Amino acid sequence: MRWDGQKVGADGAAAGGDALLSLAGVVRTVRTPEFAGITFHEVTAKSVLNRVSGNSGMPFSWTINPYRGCSHACVYCFARKTHSYLNLDTGLDFNSQLVVKINAVEVLRKELGKPSWRRDSVAMGTNTDPYQRAEGRYRLMPGIIGALADSGTPFSILTKGTLLARDLPLLARAAQSVEIGMGISLALMDPGLAEAVEPGTPPPRARLALISRLREAGLPCGVMAMPILPWLTDGDDALDELFGALAAAGATGVSAGALHLRPGAREWFLQWLGAHHPHLVAKYQGLYRGGSYASKEYRDWLSERIRYFRRLHNLPAGAAFFRNGFPEPRQPGAPAPALPTASKSMEPTLF
Repeated sequence: MRWDGQKVGADGAAAGGDALLSLAGVVRTVRTPEFAGITFHEVTAKSVLNRVSGNSGMPFSWTINPYRGCSHACVYCFARKTHSYLNLDTGLDFNSQLVVKINAVEVLRKELGKPSWRRDSVAMGTNTDPYQRAEGRYRLMPGIIGALADSGTPFSILTKGTLLARDLPLLARAAQSVEIGMGISLALMDPGLAEAVEPGTPPPRARLALISRLREAGLPCGVMAMPILPWLTDGDDALDELFGALAAAGATGVSAGALHLRPGAREWFLQWLGAHHPHLVAKYQGLYRGGSYASKEYRDWLSERIRYFRRLHNLPAGAAFFRNGFPEPRQPGAPAPALPTASKSMEPTLF
């Protein structure tokens, strides 16, 4: 699908006489002053539930993505590649050309009402964030949550968006009838760095407050502390601050790991790195010379540091979105773990 020549009328809707996008189901293209720089392409979807491959290893069978593209604009986002399938670039277009499935709730209720629906677990936030700023305009999530709960379907939500707080009463009610998993994505505490690599997201402290609000509402809240950025957020001080803050906020479990750079995200991230930290470009190219993942030596080194600080702050391993009950923390009075002997100053041969 191509946006070339798409005109937008003065009222914000696509000019009436012009052809819309070649993507099936496009209704109109919209720009509004409240979302400067963002274009919404409203579509009617034929299906909302996406089946997950059986060999994926994921703890859920289906996903829902009411939006394509994401104004959170995280420079490392692995989902950037998906915009290339729409003949859009994986950089600025991913951040600003957003596809909205405006009939998501209606279609979802029909799909969940089929006799063949087995009430398998459904995950949201696995591709683009369901609580990005667009949700404030389109309000799709309350209907989606209601449809899932009414059908007896367990679900999980992973987000960086503090707009989730709007739906806390609805989520608390849903948790009384179905198993739900809540997850917040937060991997760094430096507000300046967060603004640079995640420019469209709420600041770290706002997301910590959201974790606490979820816990106060009686909901478990795991944290995806990903990605840890080599040479930027993998130091002992940074990890100690992060895990300490997550524990204080009440996180019920943490999954953490190193940045991975898939095609689409790799090019965009390295471009950002060259502009902001040019001295690190060669190091990253060496660290990721084997593909999308950092070298095994680095990942093993980082895993040891993560395990240490997670145990130090009494945080269970894993975000545990679909485990029954809350994970068990280290018992009070248990000895603190020993700091791994590996030095923070890793040898260049690891890269």
